[in-house]
Amino acid sequence: MNEKRVLVTGGAGFLGSHLCRRLLEDGKEVLCVDNFFTGRRANVAELLGNPRFELMRHDVTFPLYVEVDEIYNLACPASPVHYQFDPVQTTKTSVHGAINMLGLAKRTRARILQASTSEVYGDPSIHPQPESYWGNVNPIGPRSCYDEGKRCAETLFFDYFRQHRTNIKVARIFNTYGPQMHPNDGRVVSNFIVQALKGQPITIYGDGLQTRSFCYVDDLIEAFCRLMATGPEVTGPINLGNPVEFTMRELAELVIDITGSSSRLTFEALPADDPKQRQPDITLARRELQWEPKVPLRVGLEKTARYFETLLKETPVPA
Repeated sequence: MNEKRVLVTGGAGFLGSHLCRRLLEDGKEVLCVDNFFTGRRANVAELLGNPRFELMRHDVTFPLYVEVDEIYNLACPASPVHYQFDPVQTTKTSVHGAINMLGLAKRTRARILQASTSEVYGDPSIHPQPESYWGNVNPIGPRSCYDEGKRCAETLFFDYFRQHRTNIKVARIFNTYGPQMHPNDGRVVSNFIVQALKGQPITIYGDGLQTRSFCYVDDLIEAFCRLMATGPEVTGPINLGNPVEFTMRELAELVIDITGSSSRLTFEALPADDPKQRQPDITLARRELQWEPKVPLRVGLEKTARYFETLLKETPVPA
């Protein structure tokens, strides 16, 4: 039996590296593509000796000529500090990257999954957010390069589906965390844990009452694999995330408890267009994928804190 050849763009990033590991465990051949803007070779270093794993430095804004059966398109910086560094390139990665990967899927007749985001909902006016909600997004703000780039990528996926019958899957990812997050990505979980481990004040933006829903990475990767395995009638978009909501203050206090830190809380102004609430309605995922998150926040945070503790000992993160 021929092994499935799977392309993972952004494969050396946080989610991509976990996905590569899972696909190899499932017996697939994996081509990991990354331009290493936010991805890190260290994330996949242990996989390099596997004969079914190949690592390629490539930017998805340029075409890629390979032969594959499945494509997971994860390439794009996903945290504000990274995607706002070069906003034009961020938009190009989402839009040109989608065009190039969809073109590859069309030519090879591959099934293709787009890693979209809950950011397509913007600062939502309904709560929780179902897939039918069109969103409340600022098209010209500092976050627009990412939000609108991902929205345009979804448009392209569905146009390829309608025009070329491309076998697409669109996953809208809500806040996900776990080992191999970038320590300087500016995301709330990594920020809080690194600050707590270093005994620094924990920075909360706004009053700390804004909420997020946190999904542990293993749960998300399971959902990816289940979505990819569905028939062509299941296209998405489909929300993937944890529907259990926590305030930023609750998260900070839990991190302090887990790490045993002496850190205090400090408060700063809320960044522009930062949503006040973010919670997925996962009714569709439960029905179509028989999936829901299993890992409790405390358990996932303990695993993540252990990872960052080891990382900080090996390579201290600058203050």
